[in-house]
Amino acid sequence: MFAQPFDTAFWTTAVAILALICVSAFFSGSETALTAASRGKLRTQADRGSKGALAALKITEDNERLIGALLLGNNVANILAASLATALMTRLFGQSGVALATLCMTVLVLIFAEVLPKTYAITNPETAAAHTAPLVRLAILILSPVVTAVRAFVRLVLLIFGVRTDPDSKIHALRDEIAGAIALGHSEGAVEKEDRDRLLAALDLSDRTVEEIMRHRSQIEMLDAGTDPDTIITQCLASPYTRLPVFKDEPENVVGVIHAKDLLREVDRLVRGTEGSLETLKKLDVMKVAMKPYFVPETTPLDEQMRQFLRRRTHFALVVDEYGALRGLITLEDILEEIVGQITDEFDVDADHPLKPSDAGDYMVEGSMTIRDLNRAMDWNLPDEEANTVAGLVIHEAQMIPSEGQVFSFHGFRFEVVSRRENRITKLKIRPV
Repeated sequence: MFAQPFDTAFWTTAVAILALICVSAFFSGSETALTAASRGKLRTQADRGSKGALAALKITEDNERLIGALLLGNNVANILAASLATALMTRLFGQSGVALATLCMTVLVLIFAEVLPKTYAITNPETAAAHTAPLVRLAILILSPVVTAVRAFVRLVLLIFGVRTDPDSKIHALRDEIAGAIALGHSEGAVEKEDRDRLLAALDLSDRTVEEIMRHRSQIEMLDAGTDPDTIITQCLASPYTRLPVFKDEPENVVGVIHAKDLLREVDRLVRGTEGSLETLKKLDVMKVAMKPYFVPETTPLDEQMRQFLRRRTHFALVVDEYGALRGLITLEDILEEIVGQITDEFDVDADHPLKPSDAGDYMVEGSMTIRDLNRAMDWNLPDEEANTVAGLVIHEAQMIPSEGQVFSFHGFRFEVVSRRENRITKLKIRPV
């Protein structure tokens, strides 16, 4: 049927097919490695001097161009290899060679150009990405004109169907990717619940405001500047707090913040000074030892407020609304508690109060407890978009101020109002339904 089937042209074509399969394998493995590699790990390797990791970081900044170049190279290599194989097999076996070429190329491409390189790449993504990145960057430069034309055509087609693309946007937000990895690690048992809560809380600081975690003004312990010194000293000693706001005439008019240590130093000076005695305590001037109050807007993000605390070297701020009215106070400890959980010391009242179910499965919860703290403690998922506290959530859902004994069911939980003081819900029983 043929005079010389295994001539120079045969071997040249066969070598070309094998070379194209290797090129296809390179593009397939590179695509998997560069898309699966962790940018955080690549950054660590780049900081240690890896030029390949640095190249991988640079080319993955534009994922659309990267994927376009890799797919173009991969498809050209596969199609050309298949065409050459068809021509070779047809020469050897006639028309039946088309089917044989299809079968052979399917097996070769599937095993050696797809499964094998991608399996290696997914097993060692960062190593493979660092090794292939320099060559991929060269391929991107060579194929850039064609890739740019294809991208423009694709966007035009999508625009016709009403789909708009943003070339500057990332395919996945980095923060969402980190949060998803943490949640996945917890679900698979690799990350403990406490570690998950701390990491996710640290990521959420920029999305949460001072208003959400501040101590409301109704719960603030304050000193009256017009009170006699003996009462002020007694009140400071009885208070569990180190810093106390000082107001003049009315609680809204905060004129200073007194630190217990500053007060103690002034008392020591008056009593134990050169002419000191207990009688000289009557000369105590609170405003002399009070610090200037630090006011912050209630809409300040928590991460920004934490930076301000560190920059100003202070731990205490009073929160005001857009009209300048006092809303509450916030401390550096409040922000840290959002990350690490409740921080208690020997002066905290009811410091150890874990939520324990009753025989009926109810949990007794303070109305002032924040929804976020309850969710963290119980691993629940109550919404906190419309209210910050559990009492606020009940009032929002009930569209009224409930009476004692009233029961509501929403969001998969049963809420029973146990006690109410004036217009405030002070205690509730909560049970999943």
